[in-house]
Amino acid sequence: MPNLVEVNYGRTGRSTNTDALGMREMQARAFAARDAQYLLVKAPPASGKSRALMFLALDKMLNQGVSKTIVAVPERSIGSSFASTKLSEHGFYADWEVSPKRDLCSPGGEPQKVKQFQEFLQSDDRILVCTHATLRFAFQSLDTAAFNNVLVAIDEFHHVSADTGNQLGEVLRDVLRNSSAHIIAMTGSYFRGDSVPVLLPEDEAKFTHVVYNYYEQLNGYRYLKSLGIGYHFYQGKYTAAIGIILDTDKKTILHIPNVNSGESTKQKHDEVDFILDSIGTVERQDPTTGIITVKRRSDGKRLKVADLVWDAPTDRDKVITYLRNIRKPEDIDLIIALGMAKEGFDWVFCEHALTVGYRGSLTEVVQIIGRCTRDSENKTHAQFTNLIARPDAADELLTVSVNNMLKAITCSLLMEQVLAPSFKFKTKRSDDDISGPDELKIRGLKEPSSQRVKDIVESDLNDLKATILQDDTMQKAMPGNVDPEVINKILIPKIIRTKYPDLSETECEEIRQYVVADSVLRNAQIEETGDKRFIRMANQFVNIDDLHIDLIDRINPFQKAFEILSKQVTPNVLKAIMECIESTRCQVTEDEAVLMWPKIKLFAKTSGREPSLTALDPMEKRMAEVLAYIKNQRRQKGL
Repeated sequence: MPNLVEVNYGRTGRSTNTDALGMREMQARAFAARDAQYLLVKAPPASGKSRALMFLALDKMLNQGVSKTIVAVPERSIGSSFASTKLSEHGFYADWEVSPKRDLCSPGGEPQKVKQFQEFLQSDDRILVCTHATLRFAFQSLDTAAFNNVLVAIDEFHHVSADTGNQLGEVLRDVLRNSSAHIIAMTGSYFRGDSVPVLLPEDEAKFTHVVYNYYEQLNGYRYLKSLGIGYHFYQGKYTAAIGIILDTDKKTILHIPNVNSGESTKQKHDEVDFILDSIGTVERQDPTTGIITVKRRSDGKRLKVADLVWDAPTDRDKVITYLRNIRKPEDIDLIIALGMAKEGFDWVFCEHALTVGYRGSLTEVVQIIGRCTRDSENKTHAQFTNLIARPDAADELLTVSVNNMLKAITCSLLMEQVLAPSFKFKTKRSDDDISGPDELKIRGLKEPSSQRVKDIVESDLNDLKATILQDDTMQKAMPGNVDPEVINKILIPKIIRTKYPDLSETECEEIRQYVVADSVLRNAQIEETGDKRFIRMANQFVNIDDLHIDLIDRINPFQKAFEILSKQVTPNVLKAIMECIESTRCQVTEDEAVLMWPKIKLFAKTSGREPSLTALDPMEKRMAEVLAYIKNQRRQKGL
């Protein structure tokens, strides 16, 4: 099937070019905030976060009195990103030097690594690289004061959670509140896969935010000029569809489904064998590197395959070591993985990220897409494909399939907005106040009244939209069965209040308007006719100069998702999907009844009847449900 998202870029070279200090655009932006004690760097994969940390840490140790730097990464394979680097060769005033004994991302047990961690704090060495796990275990045996005047850098910061059961989060909060440590947090996806925030509002307020968005990164490449995001639906077992989707002419990372998911056959090693056999004949496995050579059936070409699904630690270490030292496109052709090769995994030549089964969080999807979006001379196009089960109207697991499909589509729409250029929204104050090339002026739009709102709008809008899209109630509202104004004025504000409990009602409304405007207008099409510009929102064209927030509030921000859903399934399956959603939909609330009552009266006046509970139109059916709620409330009150 064609891509749901196809974004083209300008190849300006800005994000990969370096300045006199050897810094890329993102790194220079982060370095400008080097004096902040607490720094949160949100930038996409391949933007250079690891080297940005090197610049920041060296300046803090040389010029700000910081004594040591501890870098914590989620898994050992990512540790190589922070290996010794001759920064002075590119113009910087110091080099990043990690002693081999202070690289704790090597094989070995945690007790020994904890001992080495403790020794580091007492030594003259200044830099240590370890995993999140080693940091957690070492912290248990140390007094928080041991981190005074130490820089703690946490890579893939979304692993932190404000939940009290999150051990890494507990470490961070203790260090943040009870020591003089400096903290640098780095992530390409600040939102998590659950509803728990990464940081509590009072802790997050202490951090200086540095944001470098996906469009800036990808538009500034030299080679990559387009990115596609597509979904391929299958029925039966996914192994039957692999041969159709897997193009072995493209450098590919293939993530097979989690063994606990409905897509898995529960025999992960057999799935790997099936994939290898579908390609051709396995000739050998190198005893030194663990790399498998497969002779392709179609033309006899020999392909190099890495199996990261295999459990044996010694064999997996061989493969990881080989992958960490890849230097040429021909060094590997296909990587088959399950829980590995996601965040922080560096294979610049990867062209295609193929994932089986919807992954449980937008964070994970973002990380996987990031594996193929690094700039490399071997590719001009990067592709993410999600192979997911197509809902079957007769399937007992229909609810699971529907849920996965809805999440996949909403995720793709979020990514489309993340990956595209953004508009600046401003209030239109008069007829002569015309929108510029990269801005949209909207009548009635409330501009930020506080610095807090301004910061959220400028740096957290995509994270907030991710939270909204992952909400169960919003998922059920997506297919057009809830009035757009109910979505925009009732459901979305509830999520904003939950995420930012410290905000006033005025501040929540300001953020709500920006979220809705950004969601509706980012996917809209702009056309020019003579000296006028028109924008297509849902199924109507509007003169850009006539945009009003009340008009935008009447547009379903999920309209495109519903159109995609309708096109990709048969009428019987679509009917089953709607019934599935209806059976789990949220109850009518008083707020929705108040908002819908004028619409119900207008419907009755124009159609000469009340809305029907058996109507095929989901909106009429919802109005009927709301009307039943209103009548019942009146009966209870004796009206």
